This record gives sequence, structure tokens and C-alpha cells, in this order.
Amino acid sequence: MERKYVFVTGGVVSGLGKGITAASLGRLLKSRGIRITMQKLDPYINIDPGTMSPFQHGEVFVTEDGTEADLDLGHYERFIDENLNKDSNVTTGKVYWTVLNKERRGEYLGQTVQVIPHITDEIKNRIYQAADTADAEVILVEIGGTVGDMESQPFLEAIRQISMEKGRENCLFIHVTLIPLIPGSMEYKSKPTQHSVKELLSVGIQPDILVCRSDQGLEQDMKDKIAMFCNVEKEGVIDNINVDTLYEAPLMLESQGLALQACRKLKLQCGKPELDEWEGMVQSIKASEKAVTIGLVGKYIKLHDAYLSVIEALHHGGIPDHLKVEIRWIDSEDLEQGEPECLLDGCAGILVPGGFGTRGSEGKLMAIRYAREKRIPFFGICLGMQMAVTEFARNVLGLSGANSTEFDAETPYPVIDIMPDQADITDKGGTMRLGAYPCSIQEGSLMAQSYGSLEISERHRHRYEFNNQYREDFLSAGMMLTGLSPDGRLVEAVEIKNHPWYVAVQYHPEFRSRPNRPHPLFLEFVRASARQHGE
Repeated sequence: MERKYVFVTGGVVSGLGKGITAASLGRLLKSRGIRITMQKLDPYINIDPGTMSPFQHGEVFVTEDGTEADLDLGHYERFIDENLNKDSNVTTGKVYWTVLNKERRGEYLGQTVQVIPHITDEIKNRIYQAADTADAEVILVEIGGTVGDMESQPFLEAIRQISMEKGRENCLFIHVTLIPLIPGSMEYKSKPTQHSVKELLSVGIQPDILVCRSDQGLEQDMKDKIAMFCNVEKEGVIDNINVDTLYEAPLMLESQGLALQACRKLKLQCGKPELDEWEGMVQSIKASEKAVTIGLVGKYIKLHDAYLSVIEALHHGGIPDHLKVEIRWIDSEDLEQGEPECLLDGCAGILVPGGFGTRGSEGKLMAIRYAREKRIPFFGICLGMQMAVTEFARNVLGLSGANSTEFDAETPYPVIDIMPDQADITDKGGTMRLGAYPCSIQEGSLMAQSYGSLEISERHRHRYEFNNQYREDFLSAGMMLTGLSPDGRLVEAVEIKNHPWYVAVQYHPEFRSRPNRPHPLFLEFVRASARQHGE
């Protein structure tokens, strides 16, 4: 089979759900037995989002091979249940970095290096490489930003060229656009979509399918009008309406005929989709009646996308037991202003996720102490584990002033310290301990019960670690070191004895959670919280 390319662009405004649309189509194609992979093209000049503020960009998603990537890759992995890699996220920064280094090495043989063909050729090479690496029949490529953005032009030109090189019959252009409802007249208006498609046509791209974002389904006469003015087949105008749960989107788009139209236009030979498992999972979500409240204590809570994978993993954890996880967002700085009971009372479980910097760290310590002393199920992730170690050192071991050297370089008790191989690193981007590493689990621990295995592998993103000088102190006081690197050098997980459920891990389990296959730690944490709530 000749390889097929699906390009997903967006128009009018950002935030219309290009990523969910692309991921949903990926799920629908995979359910038909088609080998797929996905890729995100981001127009920002940063090499990757690793050094960008969570307030601006949301979470940094980490792949198995240690790539710091756009959060849309998390959606892709959760929907298509495939591990992505360094080829799956391409930024303008990566493209220019590669081209400029080639120029410095003389690889262009004295040519004048220009946007066309050199930048566009590099973009095309990265698209082809991603498809080759994954051995995919179909590669779905989402172009970040909106049509008309200055920085997106090289990417649009590159995908236009691909359609010429590979043949129009092997390329599909899907344009996600807004059909706004005007409050005064309560009428849907197609003019923004028409202008968006006109903008796309100006760069030489004729969309095959329009995915129209609206609150409710469009009337057929409106679809016919859009099809006529945008030069699209009537069957190619697809509703993209609000759904009760994110994971219902593939089923909604299947009912609208998105995958059917894609397969027809690309001449893909495939059968009916096997969606029984996915439909059952969605039904389980919608049937959830019993609620369990989890307190999420962080410093970026004004932008929930900063914890996107944690949020989704928590929801996944409730699906098998028909539990609806309700997240109580707690700003760790607010905890520092008063008694923790005011904000934490009523939480069936408390989770402290990852993060960087000292702001709000004392509030996180207060939340962890509250969970430990009140015997509330607690889950710490990355920095959350480091804070759990610090809290235990101060309030159980009596090491006043214990801290991480990230926050206090002069602490008398550096229970968390920078990793030796990180000490001399000055560059910030892409230099942390990143990607999947193995971990050995202590038999009989909550970790072992959760995983059902004593050997695991999880994704990391950190520079600091448990200081091994204090191991015996913690062990003698009741904190168990239940996850270690295979050589025993690095502490990967800790637990506390005689507590209903207290687990903290150095890695990021949320990146591996799937809606139809919840991560075992999130599953057991939610279950423990539900038991606590039942008491």
C-alpha cells in the first residue's frame, strides 16, 4: 500500500480542537486495522516546550525516548494507544537549528540558504522520517496555530509540496473551523469559515473535509451552503459538536462520517471499525454516579492544562469502578496563608504533582503533612515525591530546615540534592533526566500490589533526587524506599508504613495512562480515596 498523508489545519481561532479531531481520526483509522502514526508541527521558534512557562504552554509531555513535546502528543497517545517519539513533534526551532547546522558544515555546497526550498525541504524530510520510523500506512499531521499566522507559512507550503510530490490521491487536507452562534439573532454564521478556507486557498491548499466546530449540529441547508462556497463535497462538511466526555469525540465523529470520508478519499481498503471496547469505556464514564473528591495541590492551577495528563490519568483511574473523579484545585500558595483544613477538608485523596521552583513549596509541604497525619490517601509525583521526603525529614526525623538544594543551597539537611551527572550542566533545554528508565520494586509494597510486577519502566523529567546519605534515617523512621533503579543507586519511589495509601514516585506515571487502560497507580489511588470517602 502506498503511504497516505492526512494534514489537519485550523482556522478562525485557536483552541477549536484540532488535536482532538486528529487523535479521534487516528483512533477510528486504527480501529479499522490501519497502521498509523501522528505528528505535531509547532510554529514557535523554541527548540521544544521544555523551557517554556506552563502558564503559556501548559504541560510538557515526555515521550518514551525522552523528547519534551507539546501536550497534544499526550492526547495522541491516549487516543491511539501508541508510544510516540522524537520524530512526532517538530518545531520551527528544530527545523532552523538543523538547517543552520547543515549550512555551517557546508552541506549546501555554497547555495544561498532560503525558506524555500531549504526550510520546507527539512519540514518534509521530518514528516517522511516520522512515517518511515513508525512503518505507518497513514501519518496524521497536525499543523499548530491557525491559517493566516505568519509563522505557519513554511509548514503550509511544505504540506502543499507533499501533495504534489506524493500525489493528490495520497494526501487528505482536513480543516477545522468555527461556526459561531451570534447571540442576538441566535443564528449560526458560516462567513468566518468561508474566509478561513479562502486564506487556505491563497497558499495553494484546497481542503477536502471541513470539520465545523459548533455548539450543536448544523442544519443541512447550512452544510450545503458551506460546501458550495468552500468548494467541498456536501459529505465533506462534518459536524464537530460538544460531547459529554472528551473520549466520546471519536464516536461522535464516526457517527458524522469523518473516517468514512477519509477512507473513501484516500482509497483505503478497510472494514468496519472495532469500537466495542471504546464504546464500553465511554458508557462506563457516562454511567459514573458515585463521586470521589481529589485535592490537586499545585502552583499552576490557574491554567489546568499545566497538569493535563495528571487530570486525565485521575479520570482514567475512576473509569473501571464507575467513579467520577472530582478535582478540587488548590493553590499551594493559598495553603501558606492559613490552616490547611480550610482548603483540604473533605478531600478523599490528596495529590501533589510535579513542578519547578520554590514558589508555593511550603504550601505543598503543608498539604503532604495534612495527608500523612490525617491518614488521607496521598500520591506524590516527581517534585511531589521530593516534597514528601522533605516533609518527612522535617516533621518525623526532626531535621529542622531540611530541604531540597533546588530551593535552599545552604540547607543543613539536603535530603534532596542535584543528581551528580546534572551538577555541571548549565544549559536548561533538553538536559534533564528524560524518558523511560527501569525501576525495581520491593516485594509486598503498595507499588508491587498496584503494578502486579517487580520490574517496571516509567518516564522521567527531573534534575534532583533523593540524597542517599539519609537512606538509613528514613528507613529506621518508617519510610520505605519501595522503588529503586536496578543498580540500587537511585530512589524512585517511597511509601509510609501504617498508612491507608501513601505512595510518592520520582517519575511521571501520568504519561502512560490510557482511558481504556488506566495506570495502576492512579487506579489504586482513586480506589483508596473512594474507600476513604466511604468511611
